[in-house]
Amino acid sequence: MTRRVVVAMLVPVPWSPPGVDLVAWRTAMAEDVVDLLARLAQAEAAIAAAPGDRALAEEIAWPGMRIYEIPAPTVLPVLRAAAEDGFDQAAVIAADAPDVPGMTLGKLLRPLDGKAVAVAAGGPGGGLFGVATSLPAPEWLADHDLDQGSAPALRKTAPAPGEVTSTPQWRRLRGPADLATLDPALEGWENTRALLGG
Repeated sequence: MTRRVVVAMLVPVPWSPPGVDLVAWRTAMAEDVVDLLARLAQAEAAIAAAPGDRALAEEIAWPGMRIYEIPAPTVLPVLRAAAEDGFDQAAVIAADAPDVPGMTLGKLLRPLDGKAVAVAAGGPGGGLFGVATSLPAPEWLADHDLDQGSAPALRKTAPAPGEVTSTPQWRRLRGPADLATLDPALEGWENTRALLGG
């Protein structure tokens, strides 16, 4: 049986809605993402954190959940750590997309049976929502963070462009304009919803 892990990476969050404390905002979004991952049936869940975010990772982790401490919030160290833990496939997603549906995560992992790397764009704000690969990660995969990464950039180092496939994007909450895209009808994201007044 294929062992899969989905890792929520604690990415930098430079803004918060008016009247909302930045630390509380970042914590709520990350907690909502982690809560979703903890309920996945087809993959284990983990958190990736730079040294300064270790305390936040421990605060939001479910009992027994892996925490990968990485030098900086980039993808390759997370993939290496997951490979060392014996996983066959891994996805790294941004922890600032609190309302992401589980279906989007499934679509990110699904192409790995035939493709080396799958990526999901981060919506209008740019960057990537997530990256998935079979493990160990291909040697040609360049390290990158989710804020600056893109599918075209990853294809540049691939032996063939088709080795990197794009899956449906999901919008991250990277600025005020993204708030209007939140769908109150979607289940989940209780912590973020509470901060926004329900």
